[in-house]
Amino acid sequence: MTAFWNVLRVNTLMEYVELKRYKANTISLLLTFYIIFVAMMFGIQVIGDPAQASTNTQYVIVNYIFWYFGMMTLQSIGWTISDEAMKGTLEQLFMSPVKPWKILLSRLLGTIFNHFVLVIGLLFLSMVTAGEWLNLNPVSIFPILVLTLAGMIGTSFIVAGMALIFKQINAFLQILQFIVAGLTFVPLSVAPYMVAAPFVKGVDMTRQIMINGYTLADFSMSDYAWLIGNTIVYGIIGFTFYIACEKHAMKKGLLGHY
Repeated sequence: MTAFWNVLRVNTLMEYVELKRYKANTISLLLTFYIIFVAMMFGIQVIGDPAQASTNTQYVIVNYIFWYFGMMTLQSIGWTISDEAMKGTLEQLFMSPVKPWKILLSRLLGTIFNHFVLVIGLLFLSMVTAGEWLNLNPVSIFPILVLTLAGMIGTSFIVAGMALIFKQINAFLQILQFIVAGLTFVPLSVAPYMVAAPFVKGVDMTRQIMINGYTLADFSMSDYAWLIGNTIVYGIIGFTFYIACEKHAMKKGLLGHY
């Protein structure tokens, strides 16, 4: 546990240093998402129903924040493996006394922590711009957000396993942006079958809290069952898939090839 904590601390600091050192890239990333939000808000106000403009704007704020967070989480370790393979340092990752999946998990948690701080700033900037204030109830949001992120982490290990085998998956990661957008923007009231998709239930419950003022007591046992079950299932699938890909890559000697 001490070894993992040290790895987690170092990787969180590394992620912070990269965001700070490459300010232009960090600012460009945030500015891009902010411009996308402004464009969406402008579109709603111009061509949308004026009576629903306020509610629709709130939906956009929550959805695009989760879109940002979802992309950062799902793509993180996939990009890490592809980048390490391209640099020729992927094998060094597997020579560490700490298991590779723990290193990748620590990097992912470091990314989540650092980008969570950026997301909060982006959230408040969006609310100020739109003049719409969401219900930010940390007591209700935090436990659901943790379970939602756990499901995202499990799904990200599926992407990591693919990167370990195929190395170059940039095209898929670009397509993944649109998949994540669909998972975060489409509400369950419109497509109930998407409740089985990764992290969708968590996003929908968070949306209910932030827009409609729900508390933890307002959700049914069925809601919690879907949320927890979804997290467990995709966590197990993601980790199992990654371990299988890792064993295959080591057996076939794929770690040293790009």
